[in-house]
Amino acid sequence: MKRAGGQLEFHLLVLVTLGLVAFGLVMVYSASSGRAAVVAQDPAYYLKRQGIYALLGLIALAVFSRFDFRALRRLGGPLVGLSFILLAAVLVVGTTVNGASRWLSLGVIDVQPSELAKLALALWLAALLARGRAPQTLGELARPVGVVILAACALILLEPDLGTTIAIVVMAGAMLVVAGTPLRVLATAGALMAFLALAAIWLEPYRRTRLLSFLDPWADPEGAGFQTVQAMIALGSGGFLGVGLGESVQKIYYLPEASTDMIFAIVGEELGLFGTVAVVAAFAVFAYAGFTIALRARDPFGKLLAAGITALVAGQAIVNLSAVLGIAPLTGIPLPFVSYGGSSLIVSLAAVGILLNIAVNGASSEATDRVPDRSGGDRRPRRTVARGRRSAPAPRRERHVRRRAAS
Repeated sequence: MKRAGGQLEFHLLVLVTLGLVAFGLVMVYSASSGRAAVVAQDPAYYLKRQGIYALLGLIALAVFSRFDFRALRRLGGPLVGLSFILLAAVLVVGTTVNGASRWLSLGVIDVQPSELAKLALALWLAALLARGRAPQTLGELARPVGVVILAACALILLEPDLGTTIAIVVMAGAMLVVAGTPLRVLATAGALMAFLALAAIWLEPYRRTRLLSFLDPWADPEGAGFQTVQAMIALGSGGFLGVGLGESVQKIYYLPEASTDMIFAIVGEELGLFGTVAVVAAFAVFAYAGFTIALRARDPFGKLLAAGITALVAGQAIVNLSAVLGIAPLTGIPLPFVSYGGSSLIVSLAAVGILLNIAVNGASSEATDRVPDRSGGDRRPRRTVARGRRSAPAPRRERHVRRRAAS
């Protein structure tokens, strides 16, 4: 049963999420119909697949919104272990697309292990931080949080997938802030992570080329800067109201990955400034609702998990939008709920389901009515007796005293 204080955020999350999914279906069809007509002889090929992914994701959302989030506390560790196995497997037997091995082919569907890893790490980190004091020094932060996060990021970078790595770091940072880790410790850790990121970029030729092309994409508009330049052309061609839904020119083999990573550029071309502002506003509302749920949650695990899920979705959106707008290097990360992709959509909707459950049950007093003891169990708090009061003497005691006084 929803509490009155969380009804607004609950309804905002539902409306924004469903709205973005529906909008994504429309834009995926618009951005991919021309290519699908040539490649698959079916203009709605990608729309049908995305529709199936959306249906599975909505089922996951409905299930997790009714599944008590506290029961997920013990699943973080096993899911992280499974994620590491899948991340290692994708490097050996993964499907390679555009030079990146990020998918495991299961026949009818391709699974992206890094998407599962993001949610698994959020569950594990929330459970870990909820059990005790937040890390207060770099040494405490390094073990085990730093080791596990860096190991996951290293495996994902080997795929390679820099965008997902950035999203995981943003998520972990937000959860540590909520847990109470000092900002100076996080700033130092952030500087070390930035150094490692720059090293990873510089040591990989294609990442180095992307960084240099980001600094000046027009220096090589038909090579390394091609995608950024075409995205700018698409956004600039849209004007205020756009050229019209389905009327994009850039999606016809001018803009690579028009239905996935760069779908926001197609939104800007077809729907103009009005459409892009609406998308940004939708994610801003999502962030507001999610972080408000985290602030109101009384259960420590729920508070941390809500903050992590919200930071994960909002952070991924910021990284994608920044890359399309040309204010950050391209990282190959999809726009949540909107871009074409099964693993991303299903996992994101499942995460929203968990967030909705926290909105319903996270503010309840069930988690705070029990006092944990040292053995790890729970016990009911003892009833206290007001000082200065004495319990009434037993009836037999009173009769005995009266008899002695009479005698």
